[in-house]
Amino acid sequence: MAAGFLQRSEPMERHAVAASYSAWTLDAFDFFVLTFVIPDIAKQFTVTIPTVALAVTVTLAVRPLGAFLFGRLADDLGRRRVLMLNILCYSVFGFATAFAPSLSAFLLIRALFGVAMGGIWGIGSSLAMETIKPKSRGFVSGLLQAGYPSGYLLASLAFWAFYGAAGWRGMFMVGLIPGLLLAAYIGFFTAESPVWRAPARVNWGRHLVHLVGVGVVLAAMLAVLETFGREQGLVILAAAAVLLLLVAGFLTPFIRRHWRLALYAIVLMTGFNFFSHGTQDLYPTFLREQHHFDTGTVTLLTVILNVGAIVGSLCVASLSQRFGRRRVVVAAALAALPVAYFWAYAPGLAALAVGAFVMQVCVQGAWGVVPVHLNELSPGQVRGTFGGTVYQVGNLIASVNAVLQADIAEKSGGNYSWALMVVAVGAALLIAVTMWFGPEAHNVEMKAEA
Repeated sequence: MAAGFLQRSEPMERHAVAASYSAWTLDAFDFFVLTFVIPDIAKQFTVTIPTVALAVTVTLAVRPLGAFLFGRLADDLGRRRVLMLNILCYSVFGFATAFAPSLSAFLLIRALFGVAMGGIWGIGSSLAMETIKPKSRGFVSGLLQAGYPSGYLLASLAFWAFYGAAGWRGMFMVGLIPGLLLAAYIGFFTAESPVWRAPARVNWGRHLVHLVGVGVVLAAMLAVLETFGREQGLVILAAAAVLLLLVAGFLTPFIRRHWRLALYAIVLMTGFNFFSHGTQDLYPTFLREQHHFDTGTVTLLTVILNVGAIVGSLCVASLSQRFGRRRVVVAAALAALPVAYFWAYAPGLAALAVGAFVMQVCVQGAWGVVPVHLNELSPGQVRGTFGGTVYQVGNLIASVNAVLQADIAEKSGGNYSWALMVVAVGAALLIAVTMWFGPEAHNVEMKAEA
């Protein structure tokens, strides 16, 4: 697969794919570092694990803000330049996490990181998909999405290599230099998307309003969580998000024209995000708290699951080029159902390893089709904004996952197996149904116009 792409692709295509894959990999690395050190941060600030899990929730919940903010910039200023800016932002905020003096400061920094994280997927996937040939889309889609488990894999290795000497704070410092180097690589070697066209006039006032609006919404979200607490605060935020989407839909001509497509994509991405985060975010905590494994064993199992994720993403997405996007996603999601119980309740280390590998083949196999599927469905003039925004709105809805699973586990006497399995099964069914009855634009020609 990789050899075939290298043989039939041009340097411009290879650099665009490498830049997009690497950006998503480092983004995921900085995100997943947190999932390995949740118990340590809870001890540091003398709080419970569900309280620290709120940082995962906040990071996911604010990602739609970044998807919209950076996506609109990318549609006006170009994918390449905004991708560089986006990488610099998440690298700096990830590094700043190491110096958080209190839990409140920690949550604020992770919220800012979440905004920066939110922009990467939409911009990177649109840059790659607009640059490559249509026949390469399946493989490249899987490769791009494999950046997410690749980042998780790197976080696993960093946990093994640096945690003992550097502690939880040192873990957040690791990603800064790679991020700076990647931004430089994009600046020197990556060309702009051949599809993107600069607008006749850039409305800088509109972008300033977007930036101020993101700041106001971010401050309001944190204030709601601090005032009303975790559970009630999340309910209020979810209700406010629905109201905001309805208002935006009424005011935005694009959404008025394409509201059915936007609604379908948001429901689909809600299922996908529960599928991914429900099988990954608290998995290291499950291994440490329920099975009491040491650092080396936790690292081994997370490496195995991420190898499975990369294999699944590449293989299933490549198959979608031949058999269509919908059918292969439905097959991968349904395949996860019989695996779920074995994965969550495996009795020993070897069984856990097999379950982790196979489960992530299914989960990230389905996910591997998402970049190409959303970019093929997206209207051309808002491709930088559409895919990333609907993806991250789904993330907002699914952002309750870490807190939800932690609460289910605690109320079940520390039974993380039950919490993991319930979410995985529900998400798989939602994806299968939504994808089966949804649209497909297999190999559609991508244009700058709608």
